[in-house]
Amino acid sequence: MGHIELCGFAGGNVKNIPNLITVTRLLLVPVAVGMIAAQAWGFAFAAFAVAGVSDGLDGYIARRFDMRSELGAYLDALADKALLMSIFVALALAHVVPVWVAILVVFRDLMIVGAVIVSWVLDKPVQIRPLWISKLNTAAQIVFAGAALGAMAFNFLQVAWFDPMLYTVVALTLASTAAYLAQWLRHMGS
Repeated sequence: MGHIELCGFAGGNVKNIPNLITVTRLLLVPVAVGMIAAQAWGFAFAAFAVAGVSDGLDGYIARRFDMRSELGAYLDALADKALLMSIFVALALAHVVPVWVAILVVFRDLMIVGAVIVSWVLDKPVQIRPLWISKLNTAAQIVFAGAALGAMAFNFLQVAWFDPMLYTVVALTLASTAAYLAQWLRHMGS
């Protein structure tokens, strides 16, 4: 009693520093969304950039100093999904990206979560491992969201790069959705 435990960080246990960094990334999600809603583009870009750096930092620390944990893996995935889905929805509401793109990004992640839940309910739990296409998709979404926020913050022209990057994200999101769905259907049929 008397110890405060936050994400496994009790009594100053340094083994859970990556989890604290990940929780900080989660806390940056409403900050970034709020800044987009307020059209404070510089602050929105800064919050997104800090979240991006924290994503790399928590993973690096966890691997380099052997501080990986099951909780950390779940928190990291949750933070990534929360950040990207929220940013795309906020960018759509601010008329920076088409609404259908935000719907596609959110649908993909909700479909994956729904498939996992259905497999658990049917007592056929599926092992969650990111596919290479999913990693590529996540990287493209991060780069695009950062570029869109940076363009708004620093008044960059979006003419030459915006559509090619947007449609790359769309193609990778569709490909990733199809790959996960095919993998899940094979698993459920076995």
